[in-house]
Amino acid sequence: MKSKRKPNNGFARAERSCRALLSTNHVAVVNIDPSGSQIMVNWKNCRQIRSLAIANALFDFSYHWTIYIAAMCRDELGTEYLKSTEISPQGMYKVERLTDAIEHYYLELRNGCNPNHILASGWIAIPAEVSLEEADAAKLFYAAGAWNQVKVAA
Repeated sequence: MKSKRKPNNGFARAERSCRALLSTNHVAVVNIDPSGSQIMVNWKNCRQIRSLAIANALFDFSYHWTIYIAAMCRDELGTEYLKSTEISPQGMYKVERLTDAIEHYYLELRNGCNPNHILASGWIAIPAEVSLEEADAAKLFYAAGAWNQVKVAA
């Protein structure tokens, strides 16, 4: 009698392993402009992640992403505020293709802001279906140094 077990699929096993690694470490990619800096962070504790294994897991496979796009602004009175939106692009993307998936939303949000108020803009991408609260997103942007960049020439 022939065994009914599925054949060993190394690719699927590696993909599951990487997804679990990213999930248990609460990995997010934070990108901020105008500096163009991009870092990996733990979205729960706002600490930067410097792990080759996690970086490889992030780059090697495609994921369903939840992306929080925001513009960091400051009004005439010096009050800081975020203008933001959260999207979940259809399909699975590799991390290096994310910018293509979100560029339209990113530009739309930036263009909807008062150009005199914008200090910076950026996005937080999480390779899972996780919704961020605005306060949590603000902490991540702050940890990534989004508020301390050189102001963009309007």
